[in-house]
Amino acid sequence: MIRFLQPWWLLAVLPVLVLAGVYVWRQLHRRSYAMRFTNVELLRTLAPKGLGWRRHASATALLLSMLVLATGLARPSVDLKEPLERATVMLAIDVSLSMQAGDVEPNRLVAAQEAAKQFVAELPPTYNLGLVSFAKAANVLVPPGKDRAAVIEAIDALALAEATATGEAVFTCLDAIRSVPADGASGPPPARIVLLSDGYRTSGRSVEEAAAAAQSANVPVSTIAFGTDTGEVEIAGQAQRVPVDRLSLAQLAETTQGFFYEAASVGELKEVYQDMGSSIGFRTEPRELTQWYAGIALLLALIAAAMSMLWTSRLP
Repeated sequence: MIRFLQPWWLLAVLPVLVLAGVYVWRQLHRRSYAMRFTNVELLRTLAPKGLGWRRHASATALLLSMLVLATGLARPSVDLKEPLERATVMLAIDVSLSMQAGDVEPNRLVAAQEAAKQFVAELPPTYNLGLVSFAKAANVLVPPGKDRAAVIEAIDALALAEATATGEAVFTCLDAIRSVPADGASGPPPARIVLLSDGYRTSGRSVEEAAAAAQSANVPVSTIAFGTDTGEVEIAGQAQRVPVDRLSLAQLAETTQGFFYEAASVGELKEVYQDMGSSIGFRTEPRELTQWYAGIALLLALIAAAMSMLWTSRLP
């Protein structure tokens, strides 16, 4: 069914209809005026013999071309259903102060950023991808979608902050996954969470609560640990040890049936989503027909010109 994206432009049809009405009135008035003449030869000069209905054909084609062109200004379109993949991956990156430790070259945060960007580059473009950063709280930086450039830009702009809310990061990712529209599909989308951190929660809900919530939602959480047991950072002028909490990150992955990595390669990270499955919804998108209307209008105008040239040797 055709609908108009800018229906107020249909007002442009009114002048064309007025012009058509004037033409019809003019032709009727001309006939009435011509019948007053008693000189038949003079009447024939006003209406050349043999034209008949053809006298109005070119004008009709011209008026139709203007009518179609005026209608095209309203941007006619038809609604088409496009398949839309709902499968979703959420990246959660730890930006706590411990991530500035240099025990991983050049430091933990930069290493995590590079791993995350490699993961984004390898992820199939049909999947939704979102980004969460977490320190004392967790924040959605990029909601789930197909815009990879926005995710890369947000990863590059990550900044360090105090505390580590690992559990809140998982809960925030689950909320973002639930926000993916159904688009006509049934049930929640298949989803995965990839959490990059050096562990040791110091804020927010516990990792155990987060693991239980992810398990209940059937969303595996794969974790990547960055750092060593000898990592140190300087906070308020004091050197502090920041060993990696491998145990809690590994348990989070195990409880949710995800994967735990310490130095994950791009090939290994494909395990995260290779069995994720698919959920296809449908998005209705308008497909404009304006160019077709313009083409038809041009064709009718050319027909009007051709008929007028053929029968009267002049343009309408």
